[in-house]
Amino acid sequence: MQSTFLPLNARRFQQRAQVETPDTLYWDRLAKPELLKEHNTIDYVDFSPSDPENFVLTCSVRVQIYNLVTKLVVKNLSRFQKTAYGATFRQDGRLLAAGDEEGHVKLFDTTSRNILRLFKGHTAPVHRTFFTADKLQLASFGDDKAVRLWDVANEKVVQTYGDAHTDYIRAGAMHPQAAHMFVSGGYDGKISLYDTRAETAVQRTLDHGAPVESMLFLPNGSIFVSAGGNQVRVWDLISGCRLLTMMSQHHKTVTCLRLGSDGRRLFSGGLDRHVKIYDVSTYKTVHTLTYPNAVVSMAVASGDQAVVAGMVDGLVSIRRMIVDSKPSHLKKIRADRERKMYKEPKRPNDTQKADKIIKDRVKGPGLKKFDVHLRRFDHKKALDDVMAPQMMEKQPELVVAVVTDLLHRRCLYKALIGRPDRVLVRFINFVVNHLSEMRFMRPLLMAASTILMVFERRLVTYSQKLMEALERLAFAMETEVKLTTELMQLKGAMDMLIGVSMDNGEVVHKSTYVDTKGQKMQPSSAAEKYVVMVE
Repeated sequence: MQSTFLPLNARRFQQRAQVETPDTLYWDRLAKPELLKEHNTIDYVDFSPSDPENFVLTCSVRVQIYNLVTKLVVKNLSRFQKTAYGATFRQDGRLLAAGDEEGHVKLFDTTSRNILRLFKGHTAPVHRTFFTADKLQLASFGDDKAVRLWDVANEKVVQTYGDAHTDYIRAGAMHPQAAHMFVSGGYDGKISLYDTRAETAVQRTLDHGAPVESMLFLPNGSIFVSAGGNQVRVWDLISGCRLLTMMSQHHKTVTCLRLGSDGRRLFSGGLDRHVKIYDVSTYKTVHTLTYPNAVVSMAVASGDQAVVAGMVDGLVSIRRMIVDSKPSHLKKIRADRERKMYKEPKRPNDTQKADKIIKDRVKGPGLKKFDVHLRRFDHKKALDDVMAPQMMEKQPELVVAVVTDLLHRRCLYKALIGRPDRVLVRFINFVVNHLSEMRFMRPLLMAASTILMVFERRLVTYSQKLMEALERLAFAMETEVKLTTELMQLKGAMDMLIGVSMDNGEVVHKSTYVDTKGQKMQPSSAAEKYVVMVE
């Protein structure tokens, strides 16, 4: 009876595939990016509410309106002597406002490209401008540490707030429903909440903890979001601006925030070349988009038709959503045709029905070449087959699978001994390159030990290339040992801190802090290291 040979299982060495979720499938429908190139950093991107196929780019001294489909400039608003900043559409798409380096705010008619209003009052560059919910007023946020509220009709300043911040104001957001409320964020790390109806306009001041780069309100207006440093913070306006959650998914500064999917998804772009997409109901990351350079501005079209990102080198990435244009009834017709094509034909000669039809056994895939050599116990040829340069580069899991099988057979030593130097150097280089990968570490460490055994029995003089390969192997081993030692030390330190905090902590009322003597104290970063807050 012929014994069956099972082929090698290389799946266990493959990296785990990303878990497919509805968000992953949805956002993977974004097409490959179409790129535009400007000559300077893209300061701001905004989509037109009235014509979602048009978006405005603010770059250097130009404000340009592009068409999403043709990627051509529809209008060029070049009425700036110095750098323009933050061009945004009004809610109806008929007007567009932008600040500039001179401290002016210019209001344009999008249909005629004419300057309708010129607001003068700031003494430093104005980086952001936004319209109020009633479309009658315009707020400007400047580097002169002041926020000004303008009346669009009579071109006059309504109110000036000059004592809310102590540094540049580069971020702000208007309440989507209440025209009398808005927020501002400054480079002093502070967030100010304004109510124009009250005698004291600044209602509350919050601390973001880092220079604030971008802000926005959720559609219902009860929650607003701030971005600065590598953090995105969510604040509850209804419960006294309480901090709801904090997200630190970026490795570098978060530069821009946007909403998508009708307010159900939150986008954040950063200097780490990533755009994170969060679920607003859970504030968990559901998808990540990667870009070739640092993202400084971003906009999402209505209905998620497109995601436009502006980068620090002037590159503009346009990713449009792929929509299946084929009608559903055509899909059904096509499916019926395929079902008929693959339907088993009738046999005219069959006069009676068979009791049971035994189908031919489906043959599995044939053995690969190295499996055939292993089946014949030809270990050297099996190792030679997987040590082809292309396979070692693109399919390292196959090489490790063969090495693991040879280790289990205790035949790796026999497969390596008596080899020419070039073969040994290639094998050592593979071990060095992949030793740090967690999925390969255990078998490759055993392979490195086998290599040393091979050289212990070798009596001839080593070549220069072989000595250099052995030195690389020794350095890689030392690096892994050092890294493991540092990680164990870090784990021990963390265990000690956790143990000390649990021993010194005391169960108290919610939001109350105590020291080791039982004295109440205010929450601070120093106190939180040694006490425990119990919910």
